[in-house]
Amino acid sequence: MELVFGHGVIRPPTDPELWPEWRLALHRWAETTRDQLGYDGGLYDRAEFSWSSSCFTSALVMLWDSEFYDSTTGRFTVESYLRRGEEQFGGYDAVVLWHAYPRIGVDELNQFDFYRYVPGGLATLREVSERLHANGVRVFVDYNPWDVGTRREQVGDADVLAWLVEAIDADGIFLDTMSEGEALRSKVDARKAGVVFESEGHLPLEHLHDHHMSWGQWFDITETVPAVLRNKWIERRHMQHLIHRWDPDHTDELHAAWMNGVGVVVWENVFGSWNGWNARDSALLKTMAPLQRRYADLFSKGSWTPLVPTLVDHVYASEWERDGLRLWTVVNRSDRKVEGPLIDVSAVGGAHYAELTTGRALQPALESGVARIAADLEPHGIACLVSAPDAVWQARVAPVLGPDSARPRRQVVRLAAEPMIRRTPPDIRLARTTPAGMVAFPAVTRKIDVVFRFRECGTYGPARPENRRLPAFHHHVQETQTVDLTPYAIDLSPVTNAEYALFLRETGYAPVRPCRFLAHWKDGTPPPGSEHLPVVHVDLDDARAYARWAGKRLPTEHEWQHALESGRVGFGNRRVWEWTESVHSDGHTRFCILKGGADHQAYGSVWYVDGGPRPPQFAVKFILSWPELDRCSTVGFRCAVDLPAGTEISTDPERSGQ
Repeated sequence: MELVFGHGVIRPPTDPELWPEWRLALHRWAETTRDQLGYDGGLYDRAEFSWSSSCFTSALVMLWDSEFYDSTTGRFTVESYLRRGEEQFGGYDAVVLWHAYPRIGVDELNQFDFYRYVPGGLATLREVSERLHANGVRVFVDYNPWDVGTRREQVGDADVLAWLVEAIDADGIFLDTMSEGEALRSKVDARKAGVVFESEGHLPLEHLHDHHMSWGQWFDITETVPAVLRNKWIERRHMQHLIHRWDPDHTDELHAAWMNGVGVVVWENVFGSWNGWNARDSALLKTMAPLQRRYADLFSKGSWTPLVPTLVDHVYASEWERDGLRLWTVVNRSDRKVEGPLIDVSAVGGAHYAELTTGRALQPALESGVARIAADLEPHGIACLVSAPDAVWQARVAPVLGPDSARPRRQVVRLAAEPMIRRTPPDIRLARTTPAGMVAFPAVTRKIDVVFRFRECGTYGPARPENRRLPAFHHHVQETQTVDLTPYAIDLSPVTNAEYALFLRETGYAPVRPCRFLAHWKDGTPPPGSEHLPVVHVDLDDARAYARWAGKRLPTEHEWQHALESGRVGFGNRRVWEWTESVHSDGHTRFCILKGGADHQAYGSVWYVDGGPRPPQFAVKFILSWPELDRCSTVGFRCAVDLPAGTEISTDPERSGQ
């Protein structure tokens, strides 16, 4: 029989009568392929890598996510994050600490700087790693090979990455956009042993021997009959994590993981776009995960028979066996409940039987050396059937039986993300007349067209790509809003270094966390010749502090755009992105709308934040993290004031403050 290969999988025939022949073909192909590769699985034998084959549930967390980082205290909330993961998903085995994208490229900072400048620096990141380790969770850092257009390190990426892994005591490297990372291995091994590489791309068989993990991203696992994962079939100890990150329904990933003895990625905050798991899927994973961990040796070292016969249409099973323990992972691929006999298995004298998702011992009907095992299956549900002789039963099965150890499929309701919230200015800054250096605008109700480059972080709301498997990004989208603007005045140009220096002299302002505050200044003063350039390296709070001192506030994005579209207000003598008082949150990601563009632009990848001069309509969704990173060399601000209602405002430049 000729095998049919899909993306990352080997597809089975739909006719169960052909499955025995298909399984023989699978074994022949595996033997031939190992011979052709000269396959050596010695790296999997090494003790320092042994943990990888039982690392089933991997979470990908944005470091700035409000579930993981409290912006009010400046502390990472590791324990509460893990507690919610335990309640919702049955816990995590690993966490990928995602850092730079989609923020990277707004200025010169490179991907490694996004780790360096977490609050407290790498010492804090190592503490985060230690707290995760204390809870039995492995730590992965992210590597972005496409980051070639930001500032360069004095040594190569491999050297910096190896140093970073050692500095924070990471256990693995997630190879973003990469199918393999062979070139990194020697550098990393010289710094720390046992560091696992996990590819995002489709890991070639040629690198199966030295990459203990890989993602199964958008694999062909949507067919009714479950497929076999190609890499897992060659090397049982290879851990794959299935992920369809834009899907609202993760049933296919969970079923394929259960049938293939592998894991999944829990990824809800997708680069600032919230795509939370539904209650059914999270409850299903919470049922699976403890059983996968308990019987990890069967999935990595036992014999595996895919697609053993079952007694019900659209119910499928894999059989796993090791040291007398037999286990069947069963899935219901239909939307109807199944009750009664599921599978016939060879009866072994003195064997006990159980269904482990409910923790119930079973008494199958025995006839002519066959045990008929019955259990109930919810629509799209799973079962875990086991059979073992008495000694193995007492050691490996009995402890998880009974009502106290059962894992019911209870519906766990996760707190939904908050709706998009626009934060209004903290107070009104009312001026009786238009201050010098500002231009006044009367009240108006108008339509405003806002243009974004459609990125994975979304616009005001989350990204919702039409094609979830081949999502289209990086094209321009327009959102039209009707806005009511009350009378206001706005600065002719951004606040300058000289103006900000005066503010500091008169107030003594110093931010609580000063890292990178006015980083371009020398000895507390602007470099000679830069006094009249826009001040940068200030975060929102730094800009707001200046505005309050000046009796002003920051403009909203719509006030800013309305003013710049009028042609009566300019960009200043150097183009920088500008903060606005249009700050939003979805309960996980805080972001601010930046306007204006910048002279700076990062080249070399579509993944960078937009740069270059931009028209007033253009906007960037700028994800807020912490002051150390929010203070950019390309972001400044200007101020606005409110004018009394009914104020008569002339559009004549000579009478409006221009």
